[in-house]
Amino acid sequence: MKFGEHLKANISPEYGEKPYLDYSGLDDIIRDLAQMAPSGADLNVRYTSLTTPPQTNAQGLAVNNSSATEESFLKMVESELAKVEQFTLEKVTELRNKINATEAKVGVEPNTTIMTLADEIAEDFLRVEKYVNINFMGFHKILKKHDKHLPNNPCKAFYISRMHAQAWVRGDYSDLVVRLSQIYSTLREDHVAPENKDASQSFLRSTTKYWVKTEDVSRVKYAILRHLPVFLQKTSSGESDSQFTNSVYVDNDQLELYHGRLDKSPGAIALRLRWYGVGEPTTVFVERKTHNDKWTGEVSVKERFMITDAEVQQVMKNTYPIAQKKQEMLAKGKTQKEADEWEQLVREITQVCVSKQLVPTMRTQCMRTAFQIPFDATVRVSLDTNLCMISERGYDLDDMKVWHRKPNWILEQDEIHRFPHAVLEIKLELKGGNMTPPKWVTDLQNSGLLYECHKYSKYCHGCAVLLPEDVQSVPYWVDDVSLRESIIASGGSRILVDGKAPGANMVYDHLLPFGDVTDDRREAAVGRTSASVAASKGLIGAKADNAAASAISFDNPENMVYYNDEEEDGDGNQLCSWPFPFCSNHNYSDAVMAPTSIQKIEPKVFFANERTFLHWLHHGVILSTIAAGVLSFSDASGETWGEWYALALLPISLGFCMYATHVFLWRADQIRSRVPARWDDPFGPMVLGGSVVLILFVNFVTKLYEISQFNKEEL
Repeated sequence: MKFGEHLKANISPEYGEKPYLDYSGLDDIIRDLAQMAPSGADLNVRYTSLTTPPQTNAQGLAVNNSSATEESFLKMVESELAKVEQFTLEKVTELRNKINATEAKVGVEPNTTIMTLADEIAEDFLRVEKYVNINFMGFHKILKKHDKHLPNNPCKAFYISRMHAQAWVRGDYSDLVVRLSQIYSTLREDHVAPENKDASQSFLRSTTKYWVKTEDVSRVKYAILRHLPVFLQKTSSGESDSQFTNSVYVDNDQLELYHGRLDKSPGAIALRLRWYGVGEPTTVFVERKTHNDKWTGEVSVKERFMITDAEVQQVMKNTYPIAQKKQEMLAKGKTQKEADEWEQLVREITQVCVSKQLVPTMRTQCMRTAFQIPFDATVRVSLDTNLCMISERGYDLDDMKVWHRKPNWILEQDEIHRFPHAVLEIKLELKGGNMTPPKWVTDLQNSGLLYECHKYSKYCHGCAVLLPEDVQSVPYWVDDVSLRESIIASGGSRILVDGKAPGANMVYDHLLPFGDVTDDRREAAVGRTSASVAASKGLIGAKADNAAASAISFDNPENMVYYNDEEEDGDGNQLCSWPFPFCSNHNYSDAVMAPTSIQKIEPKVFFANERTFLHWLHHGVILSTIAAGVLSFSDASGETWGEWYALALLPISLGFCMYATHVFLWRADQIRSRVPARWDDPFGPMVLGGSVVLILFVNFVTKLYEISQFNKEEL
């Protein structure tokens, strides 16, 4: 579909066609100019004459005053830019007025009425953002088309830069999000949890990370704030929904911590210095993240303590006055246990900084929006936008007095990398191993707006892109096609490949949210919607289309298709799917792998598959041994029925062995590809077990008959 048709198809009925970019009018001017082939201006001529006729075009023909001119195109672009900007600002003003009216009704009118009004405001805001995005894309398209057909008079770079400076593009309307969040929070009657004021704070949680397209950020924010309040941030201009966040990661020249985190080695750590807000840091959080494999019974832990900017050098040089600080903590009322735990953490971090010769290596920078009930970590959601990575190498540390780049330093192109997506983290508090998320979290995961990137790390990504000469291996997600342009722009092209992704991505290419260069899924990729549910059930073709037809708008909870491994259709569509007669009535296809839903694999799963295989073979051998024994004794005694009984058991024992081999290979393939579906087979064991029961029952009835006949003969 051409963009002009796409624009018409996406015109909002509430707005009509008039406020939108006149794409067809601008396109007509470009076509007329392209036919006349105007020549470019002579840049060397510095004088002109008011009585000289206009310059001829590139064909040497005189230019008619009534013909379309470059000036008419530029004037129309200016007019369209002003029109879109004015309409956007008018709609934003209307939204603020609606919020004012709604806030005045809180506590006066019923909550259901207020909720309806808040939902309408949110829908209006999303409609305005869609309007802005479609026009923003339209200007990009038409200016690109102009420069393509009229290369002598390029103008795209100028107008794109100007457009980014206008209020309808650069405007920050997060105050609408903040006020909507406050309305929803009031309706939910959220309560502030008691604050944890421990100097040493430990977090035991399960975290899942997702990529979010820029155009979907507002929709995701709206979906979350209906259930969790925005954690408000104080700024110089008032309250905002996001906070400027910097994290400086430390490592040594060999990038030992990077490779440990990338390989997920047991006990691998990451150390960072984090501060919030713009300008120079005052309070700094020293954080340590320790990786542990869940299957070992341990969980990954994040621990941190606070210091001042001036104390960073002492921590990095292991001269931090731990004993003195501990006494100050006890004097302020901290318990001995809290002080001891804090001391142990600080000593471990300061010692590892010296022993491993850690220095500032990589900084991540973003605007973080946090959603949570204050001081309640049961469910926390964070959304990082404007994410970029900055190299912290190449300057004099001055004996650790300088540990991050100053704001006024100029960055080279290969010293900064701008990540093209927002990053969403859903953090659930660990409670007895039960990590079942609330229903609204499942709804969000199934919305199609999130693209799960398994074990994504901002630090690992930054090191791989900005320090390509120093890394020995790179994370799998760098092969994702949506990251390619940004990686090349940052000078990291050496970590990319032109063809099929090598290594693990040859096997796990479905883990890339948008595919690689040979399988570009940017236009077709969806998040965890009905499409991934259909894939998890093995539905392809028309069946998948039917499933997609039932997965409706995310805005209507009644029509939501939920991802649930335990969901049952009643028609057997969730059974294992390999072409075996009694296993399933449909097949899996590698082409319909769920794009974001990733089945978590623990090492014991492979051994469990082998152990199950051996158990089935064991029972098959036992049955064949019994059949062989019965057959040999029946030959000796001349009993015909014994021969038939043995011959019936032998095929069943062979079936056990064949079935065991089939399930072992099928389940090994499921483990390899991590298909998010059931890995058991409810039908196979029932069929084989039923056959054995049937043979034993027939044998039992036959023996009863023989005994009754023998008794009659005796009488």
